[in-house]
Amino acid sequence: MVQIKGADVIRKLLKEHPLEYRRIFSIVAHVDHGKTTTTDYLLKRAGLMAEEVAGKKLMTDYDQEERQRGITIFTSVVTLLYKYQGKEYLFTINDTPGHISFTGEVSRALRGSDGAVILVDALEGVMTQTETNIRLALQEMCKPVLYINKVDRLISELRLEPKKVLVRIDQIIREVNRLIHKYSPKEFKGKRKVDFPDDSVAFGSAKDGRGVIFSMLKERGDPKKALMEIFEHYNKGDIDRLRENYPLDEALLRMIIKHLPSPVEAQRYKIPKIRRGDLNSEVGKAMLNVDPDGPLVGMITKILIHPKSKRPILIGRIFSGTLKQGQEIKLITSKSVARVQRLGTLVITDMLDIDEMPAGNLFATMGFVAPAGESFSDPNIDIPPFEEIKYASEPVVSVSIYPKDPKDIAKLGEAVRIRVLADPTLRFYYDQESQTYILSGIDPLQLEIVIKRINEMVPIKVEPPIIVYREKPEARGQEFHTKSLNALNRIKIYVEPMPDELAKAIRDGEITDDMDPKKRAEILRTKFGRDSRLARNVVKIEGTNMLVNATVGIQRLDRIMDSIEGAFVDFVHGGPLAKEPVMNMIAYITDATVHEDPAHTGPAQIVPMVNAALTLSFLTAQPRLYEPILKLDIKTPMKYLGAIQTIIGKRRGQVIEIEQEDEDTMRVIALVPAAETLDLANELRSATQGRAFYGYEFHSFAPVPQRLQDELIKKIRERKGLPPEPPKIEDFQRFIYVRQD
Repeated sequence: MVQIKGADVIRKLLKEHPLEYRRIFSIVAHVDHGKTTTTDYLLKRAGLMAEEVAGKKLMTDYDQEERQRGITIFTSVVTLLYKYQGKEYLFTINDTPGHISFTGEVSRALRGSDGAVILVDALEGVMTQTETNIRLALQEMCKPVLYINKVDRLISELRLEPKKVLVRIDQIIREVNRLIHKYSPKEFKGKRKVDFPDDSVAFGSAKDGRGVIFSMLKERGDPKKALMEIFEHYNKGDIDRLRENYPLDEALLRMIIKHLPSPVEAQRYKIPKIRRGDLNSEVGKAMLNVDPDGPLVGMITKILIHPKSKRPILIGRIFSGTLKQGQEIKLITSKSVARVQRLGTLVITDMLDIDEMPAGNLFATMGFVAPAGESFSDPNIDIPPFEEIKYASEPVVSVSIYPKDPKDIAKLGEAVRIRVLADPTLRFYYDQESQTYILSGIDPLQLEIVIKRINEMVPIKVEPPIIVYREKPEARGQEFHTKSLNALNRIKIYVEPMPDELAKAIRDGEITDDMDPKKRAEILRTKFGRDSRLARNVVKIEGTNMLVNATVGIQRLDRIMDSIEGAFVDFVHGGPLAKEPVMNMIAYITDATVHEDPAHTGPAQIVPMVNAALTLSFLTAQPRLYEPILKLDIKTPMKYLGAIQTIIGKRRGQVIEIEQEDEDTMRVIALVPAAETLDLANELRSATQGRAFYGYEFHSFAPVPQRLQDELIKKIRERKGLPPEPPKIEDFQRFIYVRQD
């Protein structure tokens, strides 16, 4: 086990060390920009590894898959003690992944953090995932600092003179500050700029173990002269002298201590942003003050599936009160109670048991399972949950998975359930009509990793990845009056498009399915102009789809509402065009007749009736198929610009911005359908002789061109084993109620 000191000393530090000397932060960057190499030097400074292996051991890449691929896949957590200027500082560090496939890990780590160390490769510069990480950090109220890594590449690969190296560093700082200004919430505006003269920017080479902040240059006399000496040492190959004079761990330590906040400082502005409820209440004040004696309130931010035991370890943050081993806690969103059977702190993959953990700490626990993002409290207090964690991407790629042995279907369900709880960017459901188990994720790499983990627990068969589309109504559909199979129950429903701004509010977590109905109704009425009565009667929100009860005085409707909700959820998971998820739809129940005998109102009667009404109205609402669009960020030598534009054009892409980064480097921002990017990396590599860098992120959904839609729907349906043509209104004739006069 990696330890900062003896076990008893660690326990004492976590319980008693002054909060003003704590720092909880995440290290975030674009893939391969050097996070884990940098983290090695913080581990070295704490005495956990020898000088000669720092930067090579990559200790926080503990998983075999990570080592084989050379990328970070899972966030690692480590708590370290540093002595600096006569004081002891306790750091809790999250080393996060850089690949877009695992950006959910970044979102969850930042929810439990107070600060973020942003890493940027000096040669590649600010990439797509860099921008995403800055946005995620600021929306979680994490104060940023900047480390510009791999400055040696500017000298060894680009052969830049010192002045041009400094120009490049300045360009990166300005671009990062532009993004900080763009994404800062109003509470941070003008307060979160990073700047080399105030030590909130460092630069150097993690590979060589060196880093520089301004105060380190100033201590050597003339900062400009000291800076020139660094270039001279590098040109002479005197890396040992550089490491001795400008150790990376010293630069990072000073920057983090000086600029990243303690929990006491951070929670004063973080809690109002992520907490629902009255901040002037006893609970609210306890969280603002990080009060260990106040009511217990916290959040599960991550589930680690242990690589060896396969047992889930829950990791989270305590915002007020003290969590104790053996106590019962209320899981607020799940509306259940759990017992903390084992409590401790996580050091990479090892867990050190602790009998109690006060506010201002990350903790680890075992004995129950709850989804990442779950809020918890003392059982005897009644408070709303924290705001949902926001994710940068949506699931747009799917695979079908089956157990090799049909008897293992329950085991498969449990294995996948744990993975989805651990990573809410995944989706898993059983499609009744096509009789397939669908696992959806951000991209093929994410699914490949998850599938390997599932296969270790349950042998499975997998079909190749496919793009996940969306179905959406473009107009108000007709109102249809349908009846149950026994003709004893009836319902009237129509659907219409959800306004884009309302759909965005749902995606952003401003409006949720589990929030207080009165508060939700007030937001719907005042901000989105929805009718007061309808705003009060939202029955269900699933994805960006809403079911509203627009009826008045219908007897026994509450008896069948669970079945109506279930039918609605099934419908939006697979719409009528191609059994793809529905988005941005509102369905209104306008009338119903419910038989007085419960024996005639079971799900077998109600679900088909509701599904028929939804399908019929949807088919008359000018439905369209939408495809996921990715934003590509490509950096290429100027001579390959034409080739890049040609590649984008033939993939139905659109170049939206071209700018010159330096004398020979162009930056191309383009929007390209996800379906056109599955082999993009190879083509870019071939067209630019491997000299183009690119990243991507989910941008939006856009209508499939009309000329392609019918053929695409046919292909999707045939792949799913469905009839090639979507259903027609006459196919549901037996469900349509015709009044007999």
